Amino acid sequence: MKFLALTLALLSPGFARAITVDEMLDHFDKNLTYDSRESSVRMTVVKGGSTKTYLMHSFGRGAEEMAMEYLEPARDKGTKMLKKSDELWMWLPSVEKTQKISGHMLRQGMMGSDMSYEDLMEQSTWRDAYSGTVVAEETIEGRKVWKVDLKAKDSTVSYPRRLIWVDQSSYIPLKQELYALSGMLLKTWTMSDIREVAGRQFAYKMVVEDQVQKNSRTEITFESVAFAVPLQEEVFSTRWLER
Repeated sequence: MKFLALTLALLSPGFARAITVDEMLDHFDKNLTYDSRESSVRMTVVKGGSTKTYLMHSFGRGAEEMAMEYLEPARDKGTKMLKKSDELWMWLPSVEKTQKISGHMLRQGMMGSDMSYEDLMEQSTWRDAYSGTVVAEETIEGRKVWKVDLKAKDSTVSYPRRLIWVDQSSYIPLKQELYALSGMLLKTWTMSDIREVAGRQFAYKMVVEDQVQKNSRTEITFESVAFAVPLQEEVFSTRWLER
């Protein structure tokens, strides 16, 4: 009977697209793994009737190191952020002071956005952080997707549960719903404008919406991105913050 079941599965039309959740998460991790990255990013934050737009220059090295400098608007120009492993610092030029972001401050929105500092601090690979099941196959904007229910493997993960809709061709999670342990929906996160960059699939546009604080939306657009670029060692040091 087992042989018959396997034979029928092999002959089924959907077999070619069959994939385990672990294999899917491996695709995510491979796509997110890089030696170095440099990008120009525009972030638009909408809170009620107020809109603020920021332009940032960002550098990354692996999963543990990230540096970012704000170029616009003028009042925030020169603000810098540095992430090294599980530590995060911010340089505030208006007071000429470096502040370490820790504890409850990590849950605050980065520059008032819907993306928290804690979101930036995620270091675990998807495969290490979550396990789950494929619950359906659907279509989003003409793209076939797997709907996947992910549960965190331990309490250190920021979002205990994620519902994700994964593009079957690019393995990009086009849509995510992020839940608290209580089951409350905290955020939605969508990705679009997918392009191939240096052999990997990359979403040039992301939209994060806070489902607890209504009428709150953050749109992140990559104006340029490059991988495997040479970066100065000093960029990932605290000296760079005050330079």
